[in-house]
Amino acid sequence: MIDTHELGRRAGAMLSRELTVAAPPDFGTEVIGAPVGSELQIALRLEAVIEGVLVTGEVEATIEGECSRCLAPLSSEMVVDFQELYEHPDDDNKTEDSLLLEGDLLDLEPVLRDAVVLALPLAPLCSEDCLGLCTECGFELNNDPEHHHDTVDARWLALEGLLKSDDSKEG
Repeated sequence: MIDTHELGRRAGAMLSRELTVAAPPDFGTEVIGAPVGSELQIALRLEAVIEGVLVTGEVEATIEGECSRCLAPLSSEMVVDFQELYEHPDDDNKTEDSLLLEGDLLDLEPVLRDAVVLALPLAPLCSEDCLGLCTECGFELNNDPEHHHDTVDARWLALEGLLKSDDSKEG
């Protein structure tokens, strides 16, 4: 919760804040996200407007997960910008999707969660040219791009048996 008491209700007033908070649970997807308890660096600008408080800022987070192709662990830094209007509870123009101030407090967690989770890649990659895993045996193809399996068309397997029996007759 961020206290906006110093800001007041006079339109045009502005405050800047820098915060470091711990990432809450569910700050990502099953594949990638900010680990619980990791540091989120937040730079905020709070502006009093007629409707409430306009919050503009950026959040910097370390995200961890695994490559969607080869399942290797990956970690990177991401910076996400966000902007949200928190309305006064007594404002008649609010909708059911409006974020409301609770007295002089605003809850930043849902806004940060939405901004970070929506900015996460749907299919994170360890590198753009990641080759993934072999569909036959699960071998990581980045270690040997030439890896392959000889496959024989099942329709020809009976003939392969004939070749082997002919070879044994000749010997």
